[in-house]
Amino acid sequence: MLSLKLPRLLSSNQVPEGYQEQGILFGYRHPRSSATDCLLSVFQMTNETLNIWTHFVPTWYFLWHLAGSLPPRDGRAGAGAWPFLAYLLSCCLYPFASSCAHTFSTMSSRARHICYFFDYAALSTYSLGSALAYSAYIFPKEWVNSTFHYYYVPIAVFNTVVSTSLSCYSRFLEVERSRFSKASRTLAFVYPYLFDSIPLFYRFYLCAAESCTEAVIRAHYKHTALAFLTCFIFASHLPERLAPGHFDYIGHSHQVFHVCGIIGTHFQMEAIRMDMTERHDWLLATSMLPSALQTLGSMGICMAVSLTVIGLCSVSLSFMPEPSQREKLHGH
Repeated sequence: MLSLKLPRLLSSNQVPEGYQEQGILFGYRHPRSSATDCLLSVFQMTNETLNIWTHFVPTWYFLWHLAGSLPPRDGRAGAGAWPFLAYLLSCCLYPFASSCAHTFSTMSSRARHICYFFDYAALSTYSLGSALAYSAYIFPKEWVNSTFHYYYVPIAVFNTVVSTSLSCYSRFLEVERSRFSKASRTLAFVYPYLFDSIPLFYRFYLCAAESCTEAVIRAHYKHTALAFLTCFIFASHLPERLAPGHFDYIGHSHQVFHVCGIIGTHFQMEAIRMDMTERHDWLLATSMLPSALQTLGSMGICMAVSLTVIGLCSVSLSFMPEPSQREKLHGH
């Protein structure tokens, strides 16, 4: 008969070093779980359960917004909307990839790496989606059609390739050089964000100098503040770092990181939508809105290169040396 018995959970000293999280002592799933066990664990309180749900539920929220933003079949109402649609698509991809990665990452060491390769590629795609929307809707008027504006999206595509490559490569350093691995991974996502935000930061500067009261700027302030908070939480491992074992299931930094990131994306989406609506006529008059081909071409290049990087990194896993004794389950 089919058994629905929930998988047994382990403590940190019962799982390989690469599976251990700082300050998380209990609630680990077996590192050789079956796909069925992984799916069952979604409905079991483990230290990954809320990581899964805090990104799975928002995926549907952003899909709802994407569906509601699609132009009618005649396409007339969708003039200039392609960058926003590409952005919304990236908002759907990154939480979905993250949710899947957290769900199936305990099937094997190889599966864990591959799951997070896709997770990182989706985050890099989100960075490009943001850049496409920023280029189309939020650039300062003084910079429109400037040299920087002309090269902004191509550089963002390049940054996406670097981000995916560096973040995936960082997993190969996870056990031997864990701090360097974490620093490399953080840099892989912070740098593209900072580059993407250059036009926005300049608008903040202008607003501060002119004491503006634009509602859209306040919305941009919110998602920018949450972006920095998200980065801090990811890097600091707070609060579990201060009280190991007390936040194993609810309230640890990765859960807070997910929630802050999603709320920040919500405010970012609303701010981009406001800019797109308020500046629509002016943007059309400047002829700066990219075509569907330009937008989809950039996204297509990004996804194709990211899949290539994932493929190369996945193949490279086969050439990694056999796990050392410390990578084996303690007590087995």
